[in-house]
Amino acid sequence: MKNNFKTKNDFKNAFLSKLNETYKVDLKESTVYQRYNVLAHLLDESLEDAFQKTNQYVNDHQMKKTIYFSMEFLMGRLITNNLQNSGYYDIVKEGFNELGIDLNEVEHAEVDAGLGNGGLGRLAACFLDSSASLALPLYGNSLRYKHGFFVQEIKDHKQVEHKDPWLNQEFIWESRDEENAIEIPLFGYVEHTKLINPVWIKAVPYDVKVVGDQNGVVTSLRLWSTEPSDKQKHQDEEYMKIVDGVDDQLYPDDSTEDGKTIRLLQSYIFSAAGVKHAIKEHKALGRSIKEFHKYYTFQINDTHPTLVIPELMRIFMDEEGIGYDEAWNITTNTCAFTNHTILAEALEKWDKGIFRNLLPRIYEILQEMNRRFKQILENDGRFNNEQIYLMSLIGHNHVRMAHICIFGSFSVNGVAALHTDILKHIEMKNFYTLYPNKFNNKTNGITHRRWLIHTNKELVQILDEKIGTSWREDLTKLELLDPFKDDLETQKQIDDMKRAKKQALADRIYAEQGVKLDVNSIFDIQVKRLHEYKRQLMNILHIIYVYQRLKSDESFKKDYYPHSFIFGAKAAPSYHMAKAVIELIDTVAAVVNNDKDTNDLLKVVFVENYNVTYAEYIMPAADLSEQISTATKEASGTGNMKFMMNGAITIGTMDGANVEIVQEAGKENNIIFGLSAEEVSKIYEKNGYKPREIYDQDPRLQNVFKFIRTLKKNPAHFDYILNNLLNSDYFLVMKDFNSYVKAHEVANEAYKDRKGWLHKSIMNIAHSGFFTSDRTIANYNKDIWHLETIKLNNK
Repeated sequence: MKNNFKTKNDFKNAFLSKLNETYKVDLKESTVYQRYNVLAHLLDESLEDAFQKTNQYVNDHQMKKTIYFSMEFLMGRLITNNLQNSGYYDIVKEGFNELGIDLNEVEHAEVDAGLGNGGLGRLAACFLDSSASLALPLYGNSLRYKHGFFVQEIKDHKQVEHKDPWLNQEFIWESRDEENAIEIPLFGYVEHTKLINPVWIKAVPYDVKVVGDQNGVVTSLRLWSTEPSDKQKHQDEEYMKIVDGVDDQLYPDDSTEDGKTIRLLQSYIFSAAGVKHAIKEHKALGRSIKEFHKYYTFQINDTHPTLVIPELMRIFMDEEGIGYDEAWNITTNTCAFTNHTILAEALEKWDKGIFRNLLPRIYEILQEMNRRFKQILENDGRFNNEQIYLMSLIGHNHVRMAHICIFGSFSVNGVAALHTDILKHIEMKNFYTLYPNKFNNKTNGITHRRWLIHTNKELVQILDEKIGTSWREDLTKLELLDPFKDDLETQKQIDDMKRAKKQALADRIYAEQGVKLDVNSIFDIQVKRLHEYKRQLMNILHIIYVYQRLKSDESFKKDYYPHSFIFGAKAAPSYHMAKAVIELIDTVAAVVNNDKDTNDLLKVVFVENYNVTYAEYIMPAADLSEQISTATKEASGTGNMKFMMNGAITIGTMDGANVEIVQEAGKENNIIFGLSAEEVSKIYEKNGYKPREIYDQDPRLQNVFKFIRTLKKNPAHFDYILNNLLNSDYFLVMKDFNSYVKAHEVANEAYKDRKGWLHKSIMNIAHSGFFTSDRTIANYNKDIWHLETIKLNNK
């Protein structure tokens, strides 16, 4: 196939020719979307040869693969990523400049793929990028959701969810692979290990190319779509509802039994389809099924893909005729588990009745696994009856997914040093006692290709000028910037960069929401999933306190440096508390932003429909990065790393990867506050925390609560939030409030010392190299996967 990107003129000719051929228009009459469509098709076609060569190389060399199973892959727009990693970005930019086309405008014509929600999905996307860039044969596996999480609208200060029909626009980067469709049986009943009268669903794969960084390697993300099966003779309305429901939406409402069934079905379909395809591929390459574990590692990303484990057992025993013990040996040498949380609600448990009804044979296998596991625990002698029950794979009413993963995997990793320690010594202590060698840490990372090279060209220019370009391939070389931390010229360049990025974000916010932000103010940003443990609530309580003090304390007002607080978050549609916090934030913002006495000093914005593309504006624009979770609750965080890499200072607790950020950049270059992990654990152990006593002794909190009760005609409108704080405060907002106020006073004062602040900013940039996902993936490979690299000899 001819390379249409070899030279600028080759590209221009190919682009104009395809534009005319596809739309029968000349350049002047073409729309931005038409230009995007033509460019994306040309690019995707040009990558096909590398995709085929990569697959051929992996197969010819009988290479071991990792299949990365994840419910989410939050890919963002792929046009820029693919142009950069293919090495064609500059050619296209120059060609478009000559044609009078704005490449940036064309890039923004692509919609974000609706395949993820939060950090879990974004991490998975970073891992795909890093693995391909390190030339490792790692392949993603997930569902092809017809609708993303949701499109968020803020109406009357409340979150309103709209369907995210992202596939209404052609997803150019995918290709349907009908030949490798998989038939999956569900429901029915079991006789002698055979499933009788099952309901059949067809899973059809779509492959999305994943482009390595200028190394010729193109791997893929496989997304499964569900369709009616020809094997299913009776296809009534109820059947079609199930088929359509599986891939309709990421995280459908599971408050009903039907909703729970669909959620479990989603988990099983993408797990079973991925497993079946890998076994089919393995056998087609002439390899023995008993050597499967030598050619595949299945990385289970959080508990959603847990059913990979019993599905492997089912196929080995029922279809391949392998005995239990040998099947178990192959399975447990294939599967590895990444734990992403210590929150009990996120450690999935499924109702036994729903599970047994939907997956009767899988349930039988789990029962046998559970029987054998309990036998291991009893024979071990270190565990009493209560501990054995609590560790079991199946409880009185529920199937425990995390326990299945730990028992059925050869590796169990946490995602930050503190998180892994908590898993080993608190949350999973008994499992660690039983399997100390399974547990290991792999601190998360981010792909610097998207979160620095793509999003912050101003900073890239400074880095290239100061330390050369080798940092692009080895991010630890950012440390070469350290000696420039007090260099006045470098500080001015960093200051100018930050101002430009703040202006770009301010322009977007003004255009979309009509709130004008002062780019000279401190841009203080908290963007992440809305959850109580992330404590957006503490942030807004503090803002109210500052607002009240600006109104009542002239000396405070005189000394206060202007501050713009920016939030971005989506709340799960059925998460009442999280949605109430969004309403509170946006209601407060309306009051604060319209108060002429103080709005030159204080602004608050809740950005609408925060997503990956919005994050590309936000991450480089932050002065202060709010990472204020209750210690022990945030497994890692990756937004903290993106902010750090772009020169923000962290204001945060010693939680998740904040601990390692402080280790790398220095505690003196960040602002740390709040209870430690040990202190939080002791409070939970003693179970005697009384938040009302803190409230009774703190006039600031009393005034904040009074203010909140004036925001609506009904003073009790936000009492759901306030009563929760007074009577429970599980996430210790009240306990950390005083420390948080003091930390903000330090931050506000520190920003006035421009040399000191820019010193901190440069130190954060210079010591962010550890947080590249290239390092994370290299560590996974060294300790868990043991993959060889793809050597195509075309770099």
